[in-house]
Amino acid sequence: MKFVTIPAPSMAALLLVASTTNAFTPPIPRPSSLALKSRTNVSPRRNIGLRESTMQEKNDVETTTTTNGASANGDATDVASSSETAPPPTAAAPRHKNTSFSPDRIEKAIKERPYPLFLAEKTLGLLDNLSSPTSSPNIGTKERLLVLGTGWGSAAFLKNIDCEKYDVTVVSPRNYFVFTPMLAGASVGTVDFKSITEPIREINSKVRYLEAAATDIDPKTNTVTCASIACEGNSCEPEDFTLTYDRLIYTVGAQTNTFGTPGVKEYCNYLKQVGDAMQIKNAMVNCFESAGLPGLSEEEIEKELTFVIIGAGPTGIEFAAELLDFIEEDGVRYYKDRLKHVRIKIVEAAPTILRPFEDGMKEEATKRLTRSIEIEGVGTIQPCEILLNKQVSEVTENNVYFKDGDKVPYGMALWAAGIGQLPLTKGLVEALQGTEQEQAQEFSRGRLAVDPWLRVIGGEGKIFAMGDCSCLCQTPYLPATAQVAAQQGEFLGKLLSRNYVTNAMSPDGGILPALAIDPDQSRTISEQVASFAMGESEIAPRFQFLDLGILAYTGSGSALAQVQVAPGKGNPNSERWTPVRLQIKGALGFSLWRTIYLLKQTSVKNVVLVSLDWIKVKLFGRDISIL
Repeated sequence: MKFVTIPAPSMAALLLVASTTNAFTPPIPRPSSLALKSRTNVSPRRNIGLRESTMQEKNDVETTTTTNGASANGDATDVASSSETAPPPTAAAPRHKNTSFSPDRIEKAIKERPYPLFLAEKTLGLLDNLSSPTSSPNIGTKERLLVLGTGWGSAAFLKNIDCEKYDVTVVSPRNYFVFTPMLAGASVGTVDFKSITEPIREINSKVRYLEAAATDIDPKTNTVTCASIACEGNSCEPEDFTLTYDRLIYTVGAQTNTFGTPGVKEYCNYLKQVGDAMQIKNAMVNCFESAGLPGLSEEEIEKELTFVIIGAGPTGIEFAAELLDFIEEDGVRYYKDRLKHVRIKIVEAAPTILRPFEDGMKEEATKRLTRSIEIEGVGTIQPCEILLNKQVSEVTENNVYFKDGDKVPYGMALWAAGIGQLPLTKGLVEALQGTEQEQAQEFSRGRLAVDPWLRVIGGEGKIFAMGDCSCLCQTPYLPATAQVAAQQGEFLGKLLSRNYVTNAMSPDGGILPALAIDPDQSRTISEQVASFAMGESEIAPRFQFLDLGILAYTGSGSALAQVQVAPGKGNPNSERWTPVRLQIKGALGFSLWRTIYLLKQTSVKNVVLVSLDWIKVKLFGRDISIL
């Protein structure tokens, strides 16, 4: 096994040795709160939360010739060929000068900040972004920070991390970030695939990128085993190598959940990656082309042109809307004689579509999707049908079967019915068995349970997780959306870049809250507002999600935009929780949808390319080439 080292940390200058204290561990996490108690009252069995640990933090570590030996372009083959070395030795875990925190003080610090102050904090944070980030003085060798994944959380994190303080390495089989909300449009040719992607090296040119897939994580030795494909001429074979880290940022996302339904993996398309969208586009065009072959009966033509979409969340609904646009705008040009046979069937196991939206917005979406389309020379067609309370029992090569006995012949099927955890995430959860993570699984259910500062529970302050693979245990479930992952990435990038200690230990071995190195240290305006809202200057502000609303395109220049302007009272999982939401639909919603999607692009280049794609489609139509 080959080891690749990243420069070692020097935390001694940032931390002072503690004297006497009470550390804290929280009880079993609940959706509404995470009460943190003094260790003086903790029973021998550790409660869920911030684990007591005798594991020691790495400090001054000998580096091998591979410290600066990896190529600047992050070539995995060059890195893997470095000399072998054993994992570095460990030193005493860091301790903070003030570790006396009462349970009441901690409980107050981790409460959600009042909405008006939190909104002011987020707004002023935009001004903070215009100035240089405040970081700790870099004394000695940089700390090794390993990032797994190149999704929303990773992209936001890399935009905010201080590379003068950390030596950052990114590992992912995908060397680019993709704007996933626009994959539905890309799958029918509304935008080009390259217009919604951005290379990771463009997002942060100071990080080292390795094109590889993480296959195993060992939190005891701080190592990650990776697999890359090494090619020489026309011969390619997998090659394993191991990376050591001081801090691990785990943001690998999730995979499509088939719920064990037979035939889904074999016959259904997914829509999570650029490759999925490309495959869907080719399959869609193939269906239209196959329907024109001679000798087909009316029934066979209708089967070829039946598109089944399983799952009526935003992904499924937006794909159906984009497909309807294709039929209405480009199908008339290319496949006019076949349009009367087109069927789009949206299948949903629940009694309603778009569950996060208000009832009025759901009704508007249903109206738009099931609209009649007038086509000259063909007549009026109504291609889309919504099937509610229908559970899929099996998918075969030609039919989708339901538990009530019905079946639908199809030409193409899209599965957009939920997400599940990757094997790597399950493996990390298993590696943390015997820690508080094991108990936290009662609530997180397969996702990595994290504390208010996104530290993985049981990870001793060395592992952080965000996005779809994580679960913030002291709050109700956050939605598995790009918005949540992006905010978590921004929060964590700023937390680690600024003068906070996230792995300080108390004298009795318990991990402390994320703390300011110096209570009187300089702070940005947004940090000052957060400290005022908490009534606390030593403990770092916890992560708090700002719900900016949800969007969904419904076709033909119409979209839904549900914007939350004020939160509800009490538990968001309660039926009595009624936040104030602004509901925008129709052409105005479409304008807002396009504006927000443009503003959220990662670079000016992407903004220009997406805008040009929209103009190109308006002038020349969508490209139907099968590539």
